Amino acid sequence: MVKEKLRIGVLLDSYTVEAWELKIFETLKDCSYADIKLVVLNDVEHIEYNKSLLSKIKNNKGRIFYVVFRKFLDTIYRKFIERRTYLPNASQLVDSESLFKGFPIIKVKPIRKQWSDYFHENDIQAIKEHDIDILIRFGFQILRGEILSSAKYGIWSYHHGDNNLNRGGPAGFWESMESWPEVGTILQILTEDLDNGKILARSFSCTNKISIQDNRSNYFWKSLTFMPKKIKELYSIGEKGFFEQVSYDNRHPLLYSERLYVKPSNLEYSRLIFRKFFEKAVLIFNNKIYFNQWILMFHLKDSPSSSLWRYKKIIPPKDRFWADPHILFKDDKYYIFIEEFMYATNKGHISLMVMDESGNYENPIPILETPYHLSYPFVFEYQQDYYMIPESGANKTVDLYKCVEFPLKWEYQKTLIKDIEAFDATVFYHHKKWWMFANVVEVEGASSWDELHLFSADDPTSDEWRPHPKNPIVSDCKTARPAGKIFSHNGLLYRPSQNCSVHYGYGFNINEIIVLDGENYSENLVSAVKPNWDKKICKTHTFNRVGSLHIIDASYTRYRWDLPGKLKK
Repeated sequence: MVKEKLRIGVLLDSYTVEAWELKIFETLKDCSYADIKLVVLNDVEHIEYNKSLLSKIKNNKGRIFYVVFRKFLDTIYRKFIERRTYLPNASQLVDSESLFKGFPIIKVKPIRKQWSDYFHENDIQAIKEHDIDILIRFGFQILRGEILSSAKYGIWSYHHGDNNLNRGGPAGFWESMESWPEVGTILQILTEDLDNGKILARSFSCTNKISIQDNRSNYFWKSLTFMPKKIKELYSIGEKGFFEQVSYDNRHPLLYSERLYVKPSNLEYSRLIFRKFFEKAVLIFNNKIYFNQWILMFHLKDSPSSSLWRYKKIIPPKDRFWADPHILFKDDKYYIFIEEFMYATNKGHISLMVMDESGNYENPIPILETPYHLSYPFVFEYQQDYYMIPESGANKTVDLYKCVEFPLKWEYQKTLIKDIEAFDATVFYHHKKWWMFANVVEVEGASSWDELHLFSADDPTSDEWRPHPKNPIVSDCKTARPAGKIFSHNGLLYRPSQNCSVHYGYGFNINEIIVLDGENYSENLVSAVKPNWDKKICKTHTFNRVGSLHIIDASYTRYRWDLPGKLKK
């Protein structure tokens, strides 16, 4: 018997939607687990945000000064602070009418009360007649009243903000302008309580403090996958299992003590722009004076040292940096594999540093280079052979190399996973199965810092790695991206991870793995390392230990005039 697909209704202000929203509709239209059965259009005239300044003045005759000054402030922000954007614009307006052609349409004129919309009883009844399982909201104001219960499983809606700290809007504005370390996103089932519905998915990204547009685009592109994934999960495991998990995830009470965020007044906007202008000026000045160079730091001790200020520095020449150290121990020597990044070529390759048990080390030797960037040389032993999986996200592959002449000669063996933008793959054997942790970018424009995916295989050299059903198993820039080899201590398993909440590679964490199997994954943060032990250290993002050797990398602040001449600019 074929399982009936979930029936989806879409709430829209118009057929003109944002680019990231259109991708959701396209995914749902072509999927095997849901059918779009209804479009509910807002029949109240909506604001066209792309109107010209002249049109805005005509429509706001009583507020001409406000509109003109607002345009002036927007121009100052774009020309002197944001200046350039780097990501595909997720908010670009596109026409979705052809996609919805042929679907039943209900046009609704809601009752408007300040910021809220209430539906008339006859409109609610018309929607109920279509027997919709889920209404997804991409239009209307704050929805209240009986419309919230007009679909079997409620109205699902995004809130682009951490609802513990930010309720209201505009999306991505306050976090960027006030330089918050991170921005949140939730997918929720709406209730009467603003931005405090039943949480279906929650995620955190590093804030782009210079560009509001890129700040929004990053988490719009990333979060578009939440809706289809959760609908598919409901379809796959059924109502009972799905909502038992939802109830468990929402078991704690949540009180909100921050202000309700709204669009800033011109006076607030002026203050924010002035502060942001000063912040950017300081950043430009510092970049003219200083540069940051990744270095290595190590400590030789049988048990883990909790004091990072004890670690000894290994500082590379001025024309390169060394990062992502991984270790093999053989014949009483530590073989340290690193990313060696040359500033002149703006590309990394893999090099090898050899250290004895007294801490004496040799200069690194290049051992693996490709036309594309390589980093994070994860090395491991399997069936008495040594293998390496370097990070090759630029090639959109996860590749396996074998050591054919230890330790200098490595040869490409196969592509383990193709057509994937994966970063910092880390493999681990547990319960008679091999597991691969890697951060994955599923949608162009999303960050590689936010979403940890898990794969499994019976053989680490296999090209049949199976994705975990709960992917992404972590969606949080503070703890997602791998930061080194998984290790055991006192009978417990620990996963090092990066903290990218302030900026890339800000710190690293030690997370205890609680559950790791084919159905579930969970971990707890037990230690968070931040670069506070040395004024010249501003980042640290990898931790590995083998035998007595504990090694990290750290970003070291140096004067720019220390660089070779052509690299000073």
